[in-house]
Amino acid sequence: MTHHPSAASLRLHGARLLFPPAATLLFLVLTEYIARGTLSGDTLVQYIFPHPEAYLLAWGLLFLVWMAVDWLTRFAPLATLLSALLGCLPATVDFYILQLRGEPFLPWDLMQVSEAAGVASAAGIHVQTSMVVSGVVVLALTVGSFFLYRGRQKLPWVQRLAGFAASTAATCALIFGVFLQPAVTQSLGILPDAWMQDRYYRYYGVITSFLTNLTNLEIDKPEDYSEEAVNAILDDVEAGEKYTTGPVWPGSYAAQTPADERVKQPTILYVMDESYWDVSELEQYGFRFDTDVSANLHALQQTSASGRVYSPSFGGGTCDVEFEALTGYSVSYLPSGSKPYQQHVTRPMFALPSYLKTQGYQTAAVHCFWAKYWSRDTAYPNLGLDDFISLEKMHSVQKVRRHYWTTGLVTDDSMADQIIGQYETMKAQSDAPVFLHAVTMQNHTNYNKDNYPDDQRVKVTEAPAGLKASTVGALEDFATGIRDADAMLGRLTDYFSQVDEPVILVFWGDHYNPIDSGYDIYTRSGYASGSSADPRLHQTTLLIWSNYSDRAVDLGTIAAYDISPVMMELFGLRQPAYFQFLGRQLRAAYRANTRGTILEKDGTASNELTPLQQKWSDEHWLLQYDLMFGKGYALSRMGLEELSEGAD
Repeated sequence: MTHHPSAASLRLHGARLLFPPAATLLFLVLTEYIARGTLSGDTLVQYIFPHPEAYLLAWGLLFLVWMAVDWLTRFAPLATLLSALLGCLPATVDFYILQLRGEPFLPWDLMQVSEAAGVASAAGIHVQTSMVVSGVVVLALTVGSFFLYRGRQKLPWVQRLAGFAASTAATCALIFGVFLQPAVTQSLGILPDAWMQDRYYRYYGVITSFLTNLTNLEIDKPEDYSEEAVNAILDDVEAGEKYTTGPVWPGSYAAQTPADERVKQPTILYVMDESYWDVSELEQYGFRFDTDVSANLHALQQTSASGRVYSPSFGGGTCDVEFEALTGYSVSYLPSGSKPYQQHVTRPMFALPSYLKTQGYQTAAVHCFWAKYWSRDTAYPNLGLDDFISLEKMHSVQKVRRHYWTTGLVTDDSMADQIIGQYETMKAQSDAPVFLHAVTMQNHTNYNKDNYPDDQRVKVTEAPAGLKASTVGALEDFATGIRDADAMLGRLTDYFSQVDEPVILVFWGDHYNPIDSGYDIYTRSGYASGSSADPRLHQTTLLIWSNYSDRAVDLGTIAAYDISPVMMELFGLRQPAYFQFLGRQLRAAYRANTRGTILEKDGTASNELTPLQQKWSDEHWLLQYDLMFGKGYALSRMGLEELSEGAD
């Protein structure tokens, strides 16, 4: 007699078949819920529904992982829990990192997860509702799977291993044959976003974005890279110095002072101020503040070189800007979204500090945050910065802005104390000239009027119509930070104007930020568009001051990677050949070539290189590759042979 399964057993079998795809689909939803903090209808319509391929791939991965674990262990709760964690854990890390630095969780952040956890705690970023809800759902499904699959038929080991092998093979095929194949993912409509990784994650989700970013770890050697090619470029540089008809900056100290009378080894101070740009510019766009937030800056511009820095970053990526300024290397040639301090500055290499050390300088850095953040503790020595005074080594510093950052952020005024104190320490221990690099933190995002008491906060007295009260309050928070940064600038220039030795101070902002939850400050005033790629939102304030020159020079806008060559040219300092190349590039090709935007010599922006500009860009990358990743052929030309020991 034939046995027919009962309706109940059929229903149970059907539920067991449906559970893995249904549960993993729900885990995918929870992943995006955690990463985004919310899943509104607008989010679904604008970002997720237009890119179903990306989410189907992620769903497929979670499903295959569930199947592989289940075949191997025949314990459904473990399969359920592991597939959930595969999505939800990276999403949680992504949420915190995005809040802290404005960029999502990228593959190279794996080495920074522990530091990010500590930073999240310091910033007052707590467990979110989305995480609690997701945790409850995952727990319920894990427990539910125990009862659903309890008592199912046991299978022989051969069959289980065959199922595990098939699931694992399919998983590997998906990862290595799809996720890690740009040609395949692009054919599916998953297009690389070379400019904004946070936008890329919004479009394609955490799982797909993270895995496809693994392809960005590779560095492709320039096709014509060779010792002959490097020497040919540097020969052109040397020849070019002979027929240059005049200085780039005709009003500068170097242009107005005979070569034999110029200061040869001044103290050089770099101060990169967090999120700094002259917010008083908004007073031309319908805003008014109750105080002059940039009084010192405006006065110093009358006797200094000043202009703008074209930053490669918006809303985060401070280390990218810092890297360009210290090295002359462009992050545009590096894999999209990678962080050079973490992935590439892993051995001693050419940079301004390492070069200055060969000229007899002592070097140090001061940063009022944790040493390990952005891997500065390992990157700085490789760039030639011998001493590093980080937050761990600072005592009796003032802190503000505890609304988001529960332990507070070190004030720019305290940073002035740290800079002056470190300078005095270095001068006391040696007569050698000083190079000191400082990075501030006070004005880090997020902005909220509650970060300062009412009697300390800059007030907005007029604003364009349509701005939310929270946005105006956020602008007041930001403007207060700019006022305090200006005060720090005044303290530093007052102090160094009184010392007995020549000093150059380079002061600039790393990047713009969204203020409040979007771009309303910029769009409603007409200051800029609502796109993070708008060139206007990448040109931060730059000032190059000296206590031995009072010449005002209009620098216009220069790339962040040109800060060091321009500083040296302004004051006639001896430049390494690589910086001389960048100076010639600035004269001949463009003001900046940064992540798809070309700032022309007349200040206009374009998105395509001319053949001449392409030649300069190719040569820039070839020299940069040689110095960062290659044989270091250029090092001997610059008297830095000792750095070639770490070259490939």
